[in-house]
Amino acid sequence: MSPTPHALGEPVVRHEARLKVTGAARYAAEHTPPGCAYAWPVPAGVARGRVVSVDTADALDIPGVLTVLTPHNAPRLAPADDPVLAVLQDDRVPHRGWYVALVVADTLEAAREGAAAVHLDYDIEAHEVVLDAGHTALYVPEEVNGGFPAVRERGDFRSGFAEAPVRLDASYGVGPLHNHPMEPHACTAEWREGRLRVHYSSQGATLAGETAAALFGLEPEQVTVVSEHVGGGFGSKGTPRPELVLAVMAARETGRPVKLALPRRQLPAVVGHRAPTLHRVRLGADADASLTAVGHEIATHTSTLKEFVEQAAVPARIMYASPHSSTVHRVAPLDVPSPSWMRAPGEAPGMYALESAMDELAQLLGVDPIELRLRNEPAEEPDSGRPFSSRHLADCLREGAERFGWERRDPRPGATREGPLLLGTGVAAATYPVYLSPSHAEAHASPEGGYRVRINATDIGTGARTVLTQIAAAALETRVENVEVEIGRSDLPSASLAGGSSGTGSWGWAVHKACEALRARFAELGGRIPAEGVTVTADTEQETRRGSAYSRHAFGAHFAEVQVDTVTGEVRVRRLLGVYAAGRILNSRTARSQFTGGMTMGLGMALTEHSGMDPLFGDFTESDLASYHVPVHADVPAIEAHWIEEEDPHLNPMGSKGIGEIGIVGTAAAVANAVCHATGARIRDLPLTPDKVLARLG
Repeated sequence: MSPTPHALGEPVVRHEARLKVTGAARYAAEHTPPGCAYAWPVPAGVARGRVVSVDTADALDIPGVLTVLTPHNAPRLAPADDPVLAVLQDDRVPHRGWYVALVVADTLEAAREGAAAVHLDYDIEAHEVVLDAGHTALYVPEEVNGGFPAVRERGDFRSGFAEAPVRLDASYGVGPLHNHPMEPHACTAEWREGRLRVHYSSQGATLAGETAAALFGLEPEQVTVVSEHVGGGFGSKGTPRPELVLAVMAARETGRPVKLALPRRQLPAVVGHRAPTLHRVRLGADADASLTAVGHEIATHTSTLKEFVEQAAVPARIMYASPHSSTVHRVAPLDVPSPSWMRAPGEAPGMYALESAMDELAQLLGVDPIELRLRNEPAEEPDSGRPFSSRHLADCLREGAERFGWERRDPRPGATREGPLLLGTGVAAATYPVYLSPSHAEAHASPEGGYRVRINATDIGTGARTVLTQIAAAALETRVENVEVEIGRSDLPSASLAGGSSGTGSWGWAVHKACEALRARFAELGGRIPAEGVTVTADTEQETRRGSAYSRHAFGAHFAEVQVDTVTGEVRVRRLLGVYAAGRILNSRTARSQFTGGMTMGLGMALTEHSGMDPLFGDFTESDLASYHVPVHADVPAIEAHWIEEEDPHLNPMGSKGIGEIGIVGTAAAVANAVCHATGARIRDLPLTPDKVLARLG
């Protein structure tokens, strides 16, 4: 095999690729210690109330069943920072699907049979699970996710909008959405001599280990969480979930290792979801297409357990220049499962509404939608007045237009037809913030000439191992084959979780710093490495604590071509193209995979993914992949992902921005705008299913 270059940006093949395709990569549910038992949870069958009694006799009579844990006999945990983790601690039922019992058995089959044999009686209470824009429980929280204030006012929006010559006032809706990673949420827990070892499908083993230690009264060093290979998470595995607590609890109670893999049908109720968002966007503009007022209000729901507010109006604060702006979030606590992080939280639904509104405004003004965006490019961040560390959205729009062939577009809605098919094209902008979190790394040099880097990063399928190896090799001025990277265990130097497109930037900074320190140590030793090797550690606590004087964001432009069948109402996407400004691209192979994967998720958001809340039973009706439709290969057209060369010295030593979610953000709006261009009909609620399309075509 020819040597692999170390240069950042090179398309280095993933280091774990062969392990995965041969089945040698081991996931959480594939670890089976000797004597392993199996657990199966019992979800609540009511939407709100209390467990009055639990009859476990029939379950315990099943051969192989070891125990049944219930709110009446489960061990007590220390108070949980996240109330979602306080499972089996009392008799309350805050929503349908809340776990009210756990059956542990010698075999998976016995555990599942035992769970079906548990009989529960409830004191049922009235529930409320449906959100609407006028819900009486809506209130304005102090802040929303990410620590952003819930309300921001700039100028005099009311007057600015009222006096604008051209005004748009439109409402948009994005229903509940769910993460369905290919690998199920799973945990295998084992106690050994007072120590706990857990194989856990998690986006952050450090946090999982700290959480388990706190709940079970252990010191952090007594817990090791292994998340070496994770088959997707998309936010749902970002924070610890009930399966971790239940598996550890069952292992302690039985004295045996216990494996728990959550059934897919139970995931919507227990691992978080994207809460529905109802949007009102108001845009005012002068006749020359300059925005004078930008208003974005959202309403969403949270659970009665905790406040979780999708920050969907925040992107409107930074996207376009205007003298007047108003952004407001409202939330209603309902008897629903707790929402959580999901695939570009805030930006994905927020930018769908904003970019759809920009397209509608362009039609009212009679200007090209790309030109409207270019005319309203801000010189600095409108909300804070801070300079952008880099902002090349205009370059993305222009290059994307050229690559896509935008100039050949007939701007008239409904003007292009192939038999029963209406054709249309659409564009949307995208943004995602740069997040950086403190991380620690260790770098070791052996006298034989090899290097080992250790950091508790998590590879959730993004190629983190490979890119971190490239970062280390570049800092050490060696080749990637000389560097070994250890990740995915909580006994490694602690690191931030894989989320918010922050992983590579955060972990890479710590790795780069450790490798730079190792090179400095070489110099001190005169290039002589002792027999035991040389080890250095580094962290970025100080650097990340300082923050930045700059507004730091990735930007992108999405283009879509669609066909709409006038007979069936089916929408098919023919082409998707994205151009991104995301700092320095560290691995062109894995980056293109991230961009196209994000665009595929955005396509699903636009056309197929939907979940409804049953008002009578209080649960999500689409609870498996037979009813919750994610895109498959047949749905994914030709997708192109490109990027511009962007130099940004205000980020990290690599000059990189996160890329995992920027590909999602603008795709749904680009598809929806293309459908409107094809048909002349604006459908403002996602997804764009055939029933909605046919209703508008009629």
